[in-house]
Amino acid sequence: MPADLAVLGLGHTGLPLAQAATAAGVGVIGWDPDPVAVADINAGRVPPGALAAADLRRMLACGFRASCDPTVLGRVRTAVICAPTPLGEAVDGGSPDLTAVAAAARALAAHLRPHTTVVLESAVYPGTTEQFLRPLLEAHGLRAGRDFHLAYSPSRLDPGNRAFHLANTPKVVGGCTPACTEAAAAFYGRFTERVVRARGPREAEAVKLLETDYRHVNIAFANEMAVFCHSLGIDVWDVIRCAETKPFGFQAFRPGPGVGGHAPALDPGAAPLFATAAVDGRSRLPGHPLRMVELAQEVNGRMPRYVVQRAAALLNEHGKSLRGARVLLLGVTYKADLADQEGAPAREIGARLIELGAQLGYHDPYVPQWRVLDRPVPRADSLWEAAADADLTLLLQHHRTYDLQGLAVKAQLLLDTRGATPAGAAARL
Repeated sequence: MPADLAVLGLGHTGLPLAQAATAAGVGVIGWDPDPVAVADINAGRVPPGALAAADLRRMLACGFRASCDPTVLGRVRTAVICAPTPLGEAVDGGSPDLTAVAAAARALAAHLRPHTTVVLESAVYPGTTEQFLRPLLEAHGLRAGRDFHLAYSPSRLDPGNRAFHLANTPKVVGGCTPACTEAAAAFYGRFTERVVRARGPREAEAVKLLETDYRHVNIAFANEMAVFCHSLGIDVWDVIRCAETKPFGFQAFRPGPGVGGHAPALDPGAAPLFATAAVDGRSRLPGHPLRMVELAQEVNGRMPRYVVQRAAALLNEHGKSLRGARVLLLGVTYKADLADQEGAPAREIGARLIELGAQLGYHDPYVPQWRVLDRPVPRADSLWEAAADADLTLLLQHHRTYDLQGLAVKAQLLLDTRGATPAGAAARL
């Protein structure tokens, strides 16, 4: 069936976009190369962290369908690429893996029609839209800016945020030509309240870079303050509470056991071989390393180890050793009240605890099964009994269902890495 929009990549970015467009009356087809994922979505089964199952059921009732057949891409007026771009291993500088973007682009290029608007929303370095994506889309003769419109628009989704969603969050667009920008703006204007036009795709791509790294740098500073304050016997959570009363020049960020989610810190200077190396074998990313981002990655990457050190020290203060201790982890997802585990520090913390000889258990209302070091971790059936039995309860994620005051009373020892317990009720990060 013909559709106005094809969303390529049906993960944490693509499905919410498809949901917003469908709700606004736009005919949407979702494309993904994974037939299992497509079958699950058409059956109403939602990937973790994408959107609520009820939202997907409403989308399906309104005509949305997923497909792994690339021929459906030739029947749409707009195509948005939301393919995942996970960071590669350190050996390649930690640059985004564009394999899925390339696969989506090649599938689209083979069926691309004139006058189609193509938008990239995946997290990429500045220059990717023009230097990597554009040649792939032009492989069959059509030219961006002449035969079809090409633009970049950074995803600004915040999973679980009840105040801001796609419709009321301004959408930034930057096209390869002014006409490309206007075509993308007209598309997003159908279901978003405000569209902000960037000078071009590189500026729009740099918006994603700035917004993502702003979060990581400020969380890193909060984490350093937490370590600093603890060494001096200062309550960092009280410091933040007081500081955020300043009505100007300060925005509160809070420390934690690490930084998870689908938007890792991006440092273009740390990746000497740019994505276009896959196209011409020679291109390199211009610019300089972002030193603040490098340091933020280092600081945030140390937090799981610091949490384990604090756990060992707390047990030692009470005459217990970490080796052989029963440790209960509360909340193993990357964000409160979500099932998504992408990048969650819980897995590294759990692995370090096991390697140091702890007997690990966990509880999370959103995660029925959990594995660390390729072995299953026992899930607590009764949270209260498990907390009372554990030598140490470690709060990694503050889900709303947790009664922390009650847990602080039940638990033998409670280490709160989120500052969610009342002062004095538990040891806090």
